[in-house]
Amino acid sequence: MASQQQFSALKGKKVLMVGAGGIGCELLKTLALSGFQDIHIIDMDTIEVSNLNRQFLFRQSHVGQSKAKVAREAVLKFRPHIKITPYHANVKDPDFNVDFFKQFNVVLNGLDNLDARRHVNRLCLAAEVPLVESGTTGFLGQVTVHVKGRTECYECQPKPAPKTYPVCTITSTPSKFVHCIVWAKDLLFAKLFGDKNQENDLNVHSSDVASSSEKAEYVFERRKDEDIDQYGRRIYDHVFGYNIEVALSNEETWKNRTRPKPIYSSDVLPNGLVQQNGNLDKNCATDDLSSVSAMASLGMKNPQDIWSLMENSRIFLEAFKLFFMKREKQEIGNLTFDKDDQLAVEFVTAAANIRASSFDIPLKSLFEAKGIAGNIVHAVATTNAIIAGLIVTEAIKVLQSDTKNYRMTYCLEHPTRKMLLMPVEPFEANKSCYVCSETPLKLEINTRRAKLRDFVEKIVKAKLGMYFPLIMHGSALLYEVGDDLDEDMVANYAANLEKVLSELPSPITSGITVTVEDMKQELTCNINIKHREEFDEEKEPDGMLLSGWTRASSVEKDDNKPIGNGGSTSNASVEVEKNDEIRTVPSGKKRKVREVPMAAAQDFSNAADGTRNHNELEVIVDEDDFLMLGQDPGINKKKRLQ
Repeated sequence: MASQQQFSALKGKKVLMVGAGGIGCELLKTLALSGFQDIHIIDMDTIEVSNLNRQFLFRQSHVGQSKAKVAREAVLKFRPHIKITPYHANVKDPDFNVDFFKQFNVVLNGLDNLDARRHVNRLCLAAEVPLVESGTTGFLGQVTVHVKGRTECYECQPKPAPKTYPVCTITSTPSKFVHCIVWAKDLLFAKLFGDKNQENDLNVHSSDVASSSEKAEYVFERRKDEDIDQYGRRIYDHVFGYNIEVALSNEETWKNRTRPKPIYSSDVLPNGLVQQNGNLDKNCATDDLSSVSAMASLGMKNPQDIWSLMENSRIFLEAFKLFFMKREKQEIGNLTFDKDDQLAVEFVTAAANIRASSFDIPLKSLFEAKGIAGNIVHAVATTNAIIAGLIVTEAIKVLQSDTKNYRMTYCLEHPTRKMLLMPVEPFEANKSCYVCSETPLKLEINTRRAKLRDFVEKIVKAKLGMYFPLIMHGSALLYEVGDDLDEDMVANYAANLEKVLSELPSPITSGITVTVEDMKQELTCNINIKHREEFDEEKEPDGMLLSGWTRASSVEKDDNKPIGNGGSTSNASVEVEKNDEIRTVPSGKKRKVREVPMAAAQDFSNAADGTRNHNELEVIVDEDDFLMLGQDPGINKKKRLQ
C-alpha cells in the first residue's frame, strides 16, 4: 500500500496503461491496490487459452473476449470505487493522438512489439508525458523510465534487427532444424493453406528442372476427382521426393555438403494407409477447430516423444486430410500459422521432421518444434508480478517529481553481487537520436533507379515507423497520407510513388535534404540523400543504406544453449510479434552498483511492420521473448544523468 505522501501524489492523477497481457494484468492489479484512482487501459487483443496460465485476471469463460474490458471487470470486483476505462483498440488508431496522451500524468507500457513501443514513445515525447517502459522473458525483466528533457527516450539506443535467412538456405541447403521449421511454416503451410495468390518460393524451386513451367504452378492444386489421400501423398512425394531430386541435380551445391536423401511416401508407408485408432469421428464432430488433432486420430498422446520418420509421415498425411475435411469451407486459402492451433503445429512439426530426415538433421518432438516455431520462452508469472511492482514504484516517483531517484531496474535470473534486482541510474538523451534530438539521418540510395514507393515502404514505414508520413523537398510536397485529401491529390501522390526519385516534380538527387513528418506522432526527421550506384545484394538487399538510425545488427545464438528459464532457441535472431520485451545487460566493466551493474544494455524487440525482403525469410515470434546476449559491451556506452 502507498504511504500518505504517496496517496497525495496519486490524488487526481490519470494513468494510461498500454497492454493488458502478462505484465498488464499484474500491473492493473498493483495499480488498483496502490491507490491509483483513474486508470485507462488500451489493448487490442482478445483472451486466448494460452494466456490463462499467467494472466490471472482471466478465466476459461473469458476466452475470446476483450482483454482490456475483462481486466477492468475483474479488478472492479475487489476495488469497486476506482475508475477504470478500457479501450478495446489498437494504440496506433487515430483516436489515440497527441491530444489524447496529454490528458495523462504518466504512461505505463506493457506492450508486445517494437513497432507499438516506438509509436507510444513518440506520442509521449510530443505530449511531454513521462513514459515507464517494461519487458519480461522467463526469469528476466526490466523497467526503464523515459522523461523528455531528463532521460534518454526509448529509441535513443539500438534495437537488434530481426534475423533473416536467405531463401536459398531455407529451400535448398538447410543445416539446422530451425531452417526446416521456417520452410514448413512460412513456405509449405502457407502454400497449402494460405493465400494462393501470395508469392511463395516453393513455386520457383519446384520448377527448376520441370519440363513444363505449369507444373510448379499447379502441383499444389487438388486435381479433379482426386481423393484427399491421393492428394496428400502427391504433395508429400513432390516436396520431400521430387524437390530433393531437383536440388541434387546441381552437383556444385553438394561438393562440400552432405547430400540429402529424397523421401517418397511409398518408401515410408508401403501399404499406402495411415492407420487410425477410431478417433477421427470425434475429431470431425467437434466444434472447436483449434482442438482437431492428427495425434488423437492416430492414438499418439505424448507431445515430448520424438516421432520416427514413419510416425511423422503418418501425422503429416493425417493432418493434411483433417485440414481439408474440417476447414475447407471456412478457412483453406486464408490460414496463417498459429501456435495455438494444434493441427497446424502437428502439420508443421511433421513436415519439418521429414525434411530434417532428408538432410540428416536431428529430429525434434512436437513440444520442441512448437517452441521453435513460436520461439517460446515459457512465461514466469512471478517475473511479471515483480516487474509490475517496479513499474508502479517508478510511476509514483514520476508523479512525485522525485527525479533524483528514478531508476532503470533489471530483474536477473541469477544473483549478481548478491542481488536479483539491479538498479541503474537513467541516462541522458543520445544526441544522435533522430527521434528526441532531431539529428539528421543519411541515406545512400540509387536516385536514378529507386522509386519514391521504395523510399516510403523500406525507409519511412519499415525503418522509421511513420504511419501517416508527409514527405517534402524544400517547399515541394511529394507525398502525403490522410483522410482529408481530395481525389486529385490522392491521384497525384499515387503517381509520384511510381516515379524514380530523380524524376519527381521536385527531383531528389545526391546532396539534397528530404524532410519526413508524421503528423500524428508530431515527429519530423531530415534525411540527407547521397546517390550510390551499386549495392551488395546479400548485405544490402533493400538497395539502400540508412545511417544514424538506431537499430543494431542481429546477434546469433547457439542452438542448444539454455536461455531464460532453461528453454532453448534456434540460432536465429527473430522477429517479435507477440512478446514482452527485455533489455539486458551483459557483464563487463566493474562499476559502482548505483551505476551500470554490467557494461551495457541491449534491447530485444522487433517491429511487427509486416515487411519482408523477397530474398529473406524471418522467424516470427508468437509468445514471450527470449534473451539475446553477447553484443559488444561498447555499443551502448551512455552518459548517466548527474
